[in-house]
Amino acid sequence: MAYRVLGRAGPPQPRRARRLLFAFTLSLSCTYLCYSLLCCCDDLGQSRLLGAPRCLRGPSAGGQKLLQKSRPCDSPGPTPSEPSAPSSPAAALPAPRLSGSNHSGSPKLATKRLPQALIVGVKKGGTRAVLEFIRVHPDVRALGTEPHFFDRNYGRGLDWYRSLMPRTLESQITLEKTPSYFVTQEAPRRIFNMSRDTKLIVVVRNPVTRAISDYTQTLSKKPDIPTFEGLSFRNRTLGLVDVSWNAIRIGMYALHLESWLQYFPLAQIHFVSGERLITDPAGEMGRVQDFLGIKRFITDKHFYFNKTKGFPCLKKPESSLLPRCLGKSKGRTHVQIDPEVIDQLREFYRPYNIKFYETVGQDFRWE
Repeated sequence: MAYRVLGRAGPPQPRRARRLLFAFTLSLSCTYLCYSLLCCCDDLGQSRLLGAPRCLRGPSAGGQKLLQKSRPCDSPGPTPSEPSAPSSPAAALPAPRLSGSNHSGSPKLATKRLPQALIVGVKKGGTRAVLEFIRVHPDVRALGTEPHFFDRNYGRGLDWYRSLMPRTLESQITLEKTPSYFVTQEAPRRIFNMSRDTKLIVVVRNPVTRAISDYTQTLSKKPDIPTFEGLSFRNRTLGLVDVSWNAIRIGMYALHLESWLQYFPLAQIHFVSGERLITDPAGEMGRVQDFLGIKRFITDKHFYFNKTKGFPCLKKPESSLLPRCLGKSKGRTHVQIDPEVIDQLREFYRPYNIKFYETVGQDFRWE
């Protein structure tokens, strides 16, 4: 009896031992498989369960097609001779670019900049024509609309003003046009505070013709306004001109120029003749390009004179397309004015014109 009990408590039979060993081995295999799925290995990179895409190490002869669609594995770390790449997400985002590269071979970056040049005046002098003509130049990028920052929107700040500008390369000039700046008292100081190096362009025209053009434009919008003669004079019999009327006051160029010369040297202001801009657009634009310090790209081949409008139109020398003319509001037929009124206004402007000629060192021959 005692022998049988001792026999049952003895060592297990061989078949049972094999079963226990198999179960233990299977448990270890499952544990290793789970561990492999949750961890990254040297050859396959991180697991999909961890949210990272799979990657492959180096290219092999049999795996070229797969490598074309797979992300290469990250390097385990730079060698002492290699600079490490920036790890921040922002460093990986490309900045806005324009085509081309600089002398070092790196891509050119385009950014929004404050303007280096401004067309500050004058209204109905030919500012739109100068803007459209200069925009043909590859080294100039110009805002198409008038932002009126230095007269109406100054409170919005320079960041707002900059946001309106087109993107430019460092080699390009940013330019905008707002003709009312020339007659705004605060504009010279505000522009100087932005940059004392700003280049200023002023398109001037015979002040009598300019006033008639100004009135013609207003009349097209408000047909019920008083006559030109009625607005020009406080007392026509005595020859008293009403300088409070803006159409008259704008043409007193010498008066407005005084404010600008308090902040900018004359060499930083270029005066364009509105009359020569019509008869010799290439010559006037050549001088504008010289003033801006850019090559004379815009030449005679860019212009075609429209006899109907009495104004030059732009054309692309290499293109067969029709020339592009300014809008319907440009070259508008002026209203007829009594010749005696014109003579009286010429006499009124004469001393202002002479002073203007002497100040800028240029005779525009308006008399």
